[in-house]
Amino acid sequence: MLVMRPAQMADLNEVQRLAADSPIGVTSLPDDAGRLGDKIAVSETSFAAEVSFNGEERYFFVLEDSATGKLAGCSAIVASAGYSEPFYSFRNETFVHASRELKIHNKIHVLSLCHDLTGNSLLTSFYVLPELIGTPWAELNSRGRLLFMAAHPERFAESVVTEIVGQSDEQGDSPFWDSIGRNFFDLNYAEAERLCGLKSRTFLAELMPHYPIYVPLLPDKAQEAMGQVHPRAQITFDILMREGFETEHYIDIFDGGPTLHARTSGIRSIAQSQVVAVDVQAGTAGGTRPYLVCNGQLQEFRAVVLELDWSPGQPLVLSIEAADALGVGDEDSVRLVAV
Repeated sequence: MLVMRPAQMADLNEVQRLAADSPIGVTSLPDDAGRLGDKIAVSETSFAAEVSFNGEERYFFVLEDSATGKLAGCSAIVASAGYSEPFYSFRNETFVHASRELKIHNKIHVLSLCHDLTGNSLLTSFYVLPELIGTPWAELNSRGRLLFMAAHPERFAESVVTEIVGQSDEQGDSPFWDSIGRNFFDLNYAEAERLCGLKSRTFLAELMPHYPIYVPLLPDKAQEAMGQVHPRAQITFDILMREGFETEHYIDIFDGGPTLHARTSGIRSIAQSQVVAVDVQAGTAGGTRPYLVCNGQLQEFRAVVLELDWSPGQPLVLSIEAADALGVGDEDSVRLVAV
């Protein structure tokens, strides 16, 4: 059974294995043991902290095969984007250039460097094994963290954002980066993203142009890349769009990938999930519809995918195996939402 749980320091080697295969652009998953170890340590501290509002906490989850102990995926939540340093994005805007005398009125698409999204909660670090793409376990790896947010709303902001990796080729070149960022740094896209993963995106972002960039002046390839999704990030994009996230307002400053945004209360897995009582029964047969189910705890948070026959208003009948995986019993409750 695949179980989503908080990452532990003992997972470091397995997490680095996942990070090594993650796409260029996922700077929150650097292939570096020191950085990943720090990431897990911060997460362990965050799960253990008493929190009444969203701050500097970072929650890192892994998807574990309970039979083998191998990891099949990972994902994370940053409670407040830009808490310790600005969170930069390009804002899509329209400038109007008009001349009454010439009777000309033009609307021009521009990109403005901003940190409008600072303070929002941020979904990061998504990776799932390729063979799980398109399965309910990919949904678990992404949406399980949304159930965690639903169970602990005081820890997160009123809005959530996520940056989707944009277009780049097999050599690690990005048409958007080559047209903008590379003019300010003697680095190709892959090198810039690697440097950001090992250090920080902020020090590069602060050297980007702080004046509006007129999109019609960019090469056609750069314009076409704006808002486009890297093939390996399509699974993340599709899942979150089904959750009610929106795009078009902001893009990533490095590769031009879309930045998704949603009100926390309106996200499907948060708005539609329900808390129900548990009824543990030996030998319980499986159902016909897949659900994401979590126990709602903190350090012992667990989430799984279960095939269930459940009716709203009724207790949730769980097998002993499922109850053990979730760490719940007859006196407990769980949160669930349909896949």
